[in-house]
Amino acid sequence: MRVTEGYMPYLGYRTYYRIVEPDHPIAGRAPIVLLHGGPGSTHNYLETLDPLADRDGRTLVTYDQIGCGRSWDDSMTDHTELWVASTWVNELAALREHLGLGEVHLLGQSWGGATCIIYLCDHKPAGVRSVVLSSTLASSRLWGEEGHRRLRYLSDAEQDAFATAERTGDFDDPEFQAALERYMELFCSGPVTENSPECLRRPKRTGRESYVHAWGDNELMPSGTLRDYDYSDRLGQITCPALVINGTQDLCSPLIAKQMYDAIPNARWEIFPNCRHMCYVDDNPRYLALLQEWLDGVDEVR
Repeated sequence: MRVTEGYMPYLGYRTYYRIVEPDHPIAGRAPIVLLHGGPGSTHNYLETLDPLADRDGRTLVTYDQIGCGRSWDDSMTDHTELWVASTWVNELAALREHLGLGEVHLLGQSWGGATCIIYLCDHKPAGVRSVVLSSTLASSRLWGEEGHRRLRYLSDAEQDAFATAERTGDFDDPEFQAALERYMELFCSGPVTENSPECLRRPKRTGRESYVHAWGDNELMPSGTLRDYDYSDRLGQITCPALVINGTQDLCSPLIAKQMYDAIPNARWEIFPNCRHMCYVDDNPRYLALLQEWLDGVDEVR
């Protein structure tokens, strides 16, 4: 496979993108654009899907959304007006135009999936063959409710730390930070070790500013500009085939995934046992096989 990198001008800043092309491309297989989560994470972890390029003869496009990674600029500091949904949704539309991506598949993980949902419902873009909604959400409210429900898996002391932080707004308390770390290890991802894929070990610049302003301090308590995000009653507007993926121990609980599966007309739902928010890391072989089967099936019926 061949990897090329570049930047797209956007809102007076630059959006970094990364293209993985197969050594032997197969005609008729549309590229897939991969959207990372956050807001404020980076594309890095999606590099675990790079093998799909050669095994499926398909091009992969990843990018760092504005406000994080190699799409961060120090001049963005204090420009809180940037951290709204439209910034990232319009960025996806601009990237497709910039790279000439007429026919595509979309894969959005976590916030990236919500970006896809907004894009498909509001923009109704042409040329989207399918969408993969991976560990994502259609409603901030339900995400928060399910997060609070799962606090019961923590100790009484850890639950008390969450309750105290939510009541006081003091999210810097060491007891809360320790409880949050435990919660994220249970439902998001484990610690990065020397045996983790290189793309996970690599230093990165996360967008804490964009995350806090758009979402909030932590996953359970949406309080930012996305706190009222709710497309649950608009999911029926998604007309392309949709693959919903989540893990049994995912921040995207089975109830959250089911909400999307039930409402999207042409949807399929796959649950990954014993996987957390990063199913493609916890069970990379199955994830790659499922993704290849899904994409090939959609392309072949055209």
